[in-house]
Amino acid sequence: MKFLSAVLKEIWGLFVDDGNLALQVLILIGTLAIAVKRGGLSPLWGGGFLLVGCLAILAVSLSRRVQR
Repeated sequence: MKFLSAVLKEIWGLFVDDGNLALQVLILIGTLAIAVKRGGLSPLWGGGFLLVGCLAILAVSLSRRVQR
């Protein structure tokens, strides 16, 4: 049973290593999806904002990790 638990934790860690990072990306995706669907934002601009937003979130997460 401990083996199965350890395997599941490892698999979970592959996808969600930093819960804060995952939450921020999900919020960004949700916000941009609403902005494109209902806010009249062009899908091209939405994709650009998604790219820049994900890179910014990654940079902040990386800088926090380096400071630890």
